Amino acid sequence: MTSERTTDVELVYFTGCPHVEAARQAIRGALALEQLPPVWREWDQHGPATPARVQRYGSPTVLVGGRDVTGAARADAAACRADGIPPQETIRAAVRTAIGRPRFDVLDEGGA
Repeated sequence: MTSERTTDVELVYFTGCPHVEAARQAIRGALALEQLPPVWREWDQHGPATPARVQRYGSPTVLVGGRDVTGAARADAAACRADGIPPQETIRAAVRTAIGRPRFDVLDEGGA
């Protein structure tokens, strides 16, 4: 069953970032695990249409609801992220929270 709920997922990167494709795969995987469509907005930090609010994040950064999924602050300049690619499970947890699902799956151990 596919959820009717959606959330605002954004990928911030700069052209030439060697980790952007892995970040896309992590986003795609997180959305698939939540049975959400693989839809997100991408911002090239140096693109003419890129809003100022996303221009100072490290590359790649994944935002859910306008917040960095790792909790990192914006950088002083466009640069590679020191902490690497946001993990798929971190992205998934942020998406779950944004759409009002429990943060972690609860297993039914009662055998019902």
